[in-house]
Amino acid sequence: MSLDKILAIGGKPGLYKLVTQTRTGFVAESLLDNKRITVGMQSNVSILSEIAIYTLDEELPLREVFLKIQEKENGEKTSVGHKDEKIKLEEYFFEVLPNYDEDRVYASDIKKVIHWYNILNDNGITDFSAKEEKTSEDSTEEE
Repeated sequence: MSLDKILAIGGKPGLYKLVTQTRTGFVAESLLDNKRITVGMQSNVSILSEIAIYTLDEELPLREVFLKIQEKENGEKTSVGHKDEKIKLEEYFFEVLPNYDEDRVYASDIKKVIHWYNILNDNGITDFSAKEEKTSEDSTEEE
């Protein structure tokens, strides 16, 4: 499953996968407890593939940050928990992404990234590489 179908919903803990769209919103399933919820269009929803982290040079897609964490942890869960002290989280994030913008990336953002990575890891969603599905779809349509 790609990050295009994984959602963070404002006011709701954890991550959700998009199940289906409805007339008034969509149905999402929690990656924490597999419970389904209906989410209206007025809810604050972020798709993980659209999120980026500020660095001193550019905005780095969350997918690439997850790849760096995965490389550091050899595919396992993070060595720090999302509830650890602020200084420990910042030190860990600095090891993963040495050029992150400390003025614009807050401890709460780091907590979310670590928590989300661990949720995805627990659910077997570990392929964070860039998918070029559009190119393969285009080539099959032309044939």
